[in-house]
Amino acid sequence: MLFIKLGFWQWNRGEARQAEWDHFARGAEKAAALGSSSIDTVPRFQRVSLVGRLDGAHQFLLDNRTHDGHAGYEVLTPLERPEGRVVLVDRGWVPFTGRRDTLPNIGLGPRATRTITGRADNLPSAGLPSGRAAPSVNTDWPKLTSYPTMGELSAALGRPLESRIVLLDPQEPDGYVRDWHPPGIQPVRHWSYAIQWWCFAVVTVIFWVVIGRKRASERATRQ
Repeated sequence: MLFIKLGFWQWNRGEARQAEWDHFARGAEKAAALGSSSIDTVPRFQRVSLVGRLDGAHQFLLDNRTHDGHAGYEVLTPLERPEGRVVLVDRGWVPFTGRRDTLPNIGLGPRATRTITGRADNLPSAGLPSGRAAPSVNTDWPKLTSYPTMGELSAALGRPLESRIVLLDPQEPDGYVRDWHPPGIQPVRHWSYAIQWWCFAVVTVIFWVVIGRKRASERATRQ
C-alpha cells in the first residue's frame, strides 16, 4: 500500500511540474510592456519589456549557482525605472574564478536609459536554511550572497526592491550565460519514479504470494 501511495504522489508531482513547464512555455510569447506598472502585476515567467537604467555600481553575485556542472554565480543588477521603482535584473551566469577571494569582473560603465526584455521570476530559494547567506552591508560592491531574501537585498542596497526579478532575454546585450528553463526536474522523471514505486508494489505482492504458497506447501507436506 505504501509503494502505491508513493507512486501516486510522484505521478501527481509530475502533473504539477508539467503544468509549470507549460506555463513557462506560454510565457515565452510576446513581451508585455509594463509601462509604470509593477512587475508583480504579471504572472510568473511572463516575458515583459520595461524601461530603466542599469546600475553597474551596485551589483550582487548569487553564489552556489551551477551551469552544466560547473560552479559559478548569477549576476543581479538593479534597474532603476523612471517612476522610481527598482527591479533586479538577472544578467546570467558567470564561472567561478578558482579563488574565493577573487570575484569575476562584471563591471558596467555608465548606461543610458533603455528598454530591456526578460521574464518575470522569483529569487532562487534554498532547499536548506544552512545554504543561505545574506549580503554584508559593510563589504564592497559587488556583494556576494547565497539564496538571499528580497528584504536582505533591499537592506544592502539601501533602497526598496520589487518583489520579483527579471531574467534577461538571451538576445539582450550586457548579459552572460542565460540558459533559462522551468524550475525543478523534468516531469517525465517524476512519472518514471511513480512507475518504479508501482513496480516495487507488484514485486512485493508476488514475493508474498510465493512465500505464502511455499509455506502452505511445507505445511501440507508435514501433515
